[in-house]
Amino acid sequence: MSNTKPVVSQGTAEPEYALWEPLDPDVAGVFRGISSDDRAYRDRARAFVQEEVRPVIAGIWDRAEYPLDLALRLGELDLLRDGIDVPGFPEQSLLAASLTMMELARGDGSIATIAGVQGGLALRSIAYCGSDEQRERWSEPLARGRELGAFALTEPTHGSDSVSLETSAESDGDEYVITGHKKWIGSGSVGHISVVWARGDDGQVQGFLVPQDAEGYRARTIEGKVSLRAIWQAHIELDGVRVPASARMPGANSFKDTARVLQATRLGVAWSALGHAVAVYESAVHYAKQRVQFGRPLAASQIVQSRLTEMLSALTSLQTLLMQLTRAEERGELSGPGASLGKYTATRTARDLARNARDLLGGNGILLENRVARHFADIEALHTYEGTETVQALIIGRDITGISAFA
Repeated sequence: MSNTKPVVSQGTAEPEYALWEPLDPDVAGVFRGISSDDRAYRDRARAFVQEEVRPVIAGIWDRAEYPLDLALRLGELDLLRDGIDVPGFPEQSLLAASLTMMELARGDGSIATIAGVQGGLALRSIAYCGSDEQRERWSEPLARGRELGAFALTEPTHGSDSVSLETSAESDGDEYVITGHKKWIGSGSVGHISVVWARGDDGQVQGFLVPQDAEGYRARTIEGKVSLRAIWQAHIELDGVRVPASARMPGANSFKDTARVLQATRLGVAWSALGHAVAVYESAVHYAKQRVQFGRPLAASQIVQSRLTEMLSALTSLQTLLMQLTRAEERGELSGPGASLGKYTATRTARDLARNARDLLGGNGILLENRVARHFADIEALHTYEGTETVQALIIGRDITGISAFA
């Protein structure tokens, strides 16, 4: 599956390992019949990763910087929309958006998350729930990456239990006064607009477009993360933030509307996990062929070949599942539990492949320059956000049994 030749070690000097070459593992031919338009998005995302992300991402991740220049480039390359229709942009299929997300995550989890927050959450919220005026104001700037958006749902005391959020939005004449806290909000301290979900006068969850420079909006970038270090996530305090009535999204009237946005992004998270899985598999294969121990490349060992086979088997199964779920979504047939099954399976599989790859690289597996450690850490965040493994299992289990195990 690769033409990479084993590197023969010379003395005590260690060679530079080349671990980024795409391998395109597709034993089942899952991607063989994709359209030229879908392939063009995938190829553009891959070129961006290889040419612009690869040379700089280890340093950016290590320094915990937010790569604003790369976020803008994502918009310039039309890699931010996540399939949302925006006037002036070509049609982008769900599969094209999924392949884009896979390729971005293959490069880096933070880069993929920037795109997921911008297009999958902020832009999608406005597209699904916003007024014509709100869509006209925000759709193109968000799609082009000229302005950054955030999706402020999770609260410090309501993560998996986000349906019980307590941030309030009280009407006061022709304004709303928003009070509460949000946590883990990607781009919430570095962007322009936040989609804030709060409980209105009627007790229902509503959505509001809140400028990040509004008085009373205080965002602190969360530091000390060991995962997704190249996207800034914020702890936000909303201290009596006043917004006009026009800031309320008219299509966001209950948590069901919030859930509609989240369900649409759940497959994107699964495809991101597939991108991580591909990255660590590629790195393991390349390293096994280039790393020489006991006078021969690691790839000559039976146990290494067996483990690479195990990884490819899991990868192929995941590719097949996600393609089937995506086709079902395109037909309008994918259920919420089906989307949860995709996310549940994908992050578990990526986690397992990352563990295997990290181990195959030995001591070199913890070095950022060798790629795997960064993905290993980022998958941990992916495994949690947009619904933890346990929450996804309970959604699926409820569908299987007809009995809810939620409190």
